[in-house]
Amino acid sequence: MSDSNFKLIRENIRISLESIKSHRVRSSLTVLIIAFGIMALVGIFTAIDALKYSLKENFTRMGANTFSISNRSLRVSFGHRPRNAKAYSIISYQQAQDFKQMYHFPAVTSVTVRGTGIATIKYQSLKTNPNVSVMGVDENYLTTSGMDLAEGRNFTLNEVQRGNHVVILGSEIVSKLFPNKENPIGKIVSVGPGRYRVIGVLKSKGSSSGFSGDRTCLLALNNVRQYFSRPNMNYNISVMVTNSAQMDPAIGQATGTFRLVRKDKLGQPDSFSIEKSDNLANMFISLTSKIRYGAAVIGLITLLGAAIGLMNIMLVSVTERTREIGIRKALGARRHTIRNQFLFEALVITQIGGLLGIVMGIIMGNLVSFFTHSAFIIPWLWILLGVVISAVVALLSGIIPAVKAARLDPIESLRYE
Repeated sequence: MSDSNFKLIRENIRISLESIKSHRVRSSLTVLIIAFGIMALVGIFTAIDALKYSLKENFTRMGANTFSISNRSLRVSFGHRPRNAKAYSIISYQQAQDFKQMYHFPAVTSVTVRGTGIATIKYQSLKTNPNVSVMGVDENYLTTSGMDLAEGRNFTLNEVQRGNHVVILGSEIVSKLFPNKENPIGKIVSVGPGRYRVIGVLKSKGSSSGFSGDRTCLLALNNVRQYFSRPNMNYNISVMVTNSAQMDPAIGQATGTFRLVRKDKLGQPDSFSIEKSDNLANMFISLTSKIRYGAAVIGLITLLGAAIGLMNIMLVSVTERTREIGIRKALGARRHTIRNQFLFEALVITQIGGLLGIVMGIIMGNLVSFFTHSAFIIPWLWILLGVVISAVVALLSGIIPAVKAARLDPIESLRYE
């Protein structure tokens, strides 16, 4: 680029900024409209990326070498009439235990059952809200679930079989019942109508995507069977193989073993469902494409309005500066010089709005990261897209006013009042 061209571009930018300053209200409104359009695109896409990260982190927490056996197939629908998942007869305690004993594969197997989701945990005069999830688990649950202990110990096989009154608390429960950082290990707390000795505290996982692992209370499996008993309690089985390369053989053997346990006849379909730990994450993530379409439509509609508003401002600017254009042409300014001046003005307005929208979009999108406890995301692709879209809006909305200005007759322009 020659020095004269560089000076010309710099002069056009200077004139554009002066024109923007002279029409602060109209320019500010246009900048804000463009900023909101870009914010809608960048913000929603950033939020989606944060949600995807959080989903992947939560659902694959157990690792790529874990699968579960339940009585209900996994099926998620979005945007259309939902289809019901296939439901089979419940998995009984005896069936779960039979599978655990009969499944001879190099893997860790755990059995769990849900006690309640509305328990209140009490310690002395303090208590939690009635929204604590109580789970009955065995000695292998922490391994297969990917949960870690911040302090204390796991259940022993003897405690699980006898249904001892011992409990492992989520970190949110501990912070509620022991606000003065008192060591909860060995303390006696009330879970529903029963009293339990605290033997462990779960490491905080956050409550992203609606899953509140920190608000979970783990009891011995047989204790929940006795004290949270209800008709037709349904049990879940989780299996973690030692090597992810063995996943397919492990699932194959688990299918054959559980068919024997469930007494499924030869030729009949399975009466249960087996799902890998990351299946649900992948299904939710696949649904985000539809959210992206909606975000794109919202952003593009907003940008269309911004383009129309910018074009209107530029046309008004051409009319108001008709005499100025005539003077410039009389002094030797060529058509392409006048045209480029107005195009630069439109480009400066849209880029200011675009940059403001990108910053606002990153902030708004990462609010989702904050509430889902996921990583701070800088969407470089969407930032680049925002800059490009701003430039396209400038060209589309500025070309007509710029051409109109360039074609003005200098003599008629000088006569304009």
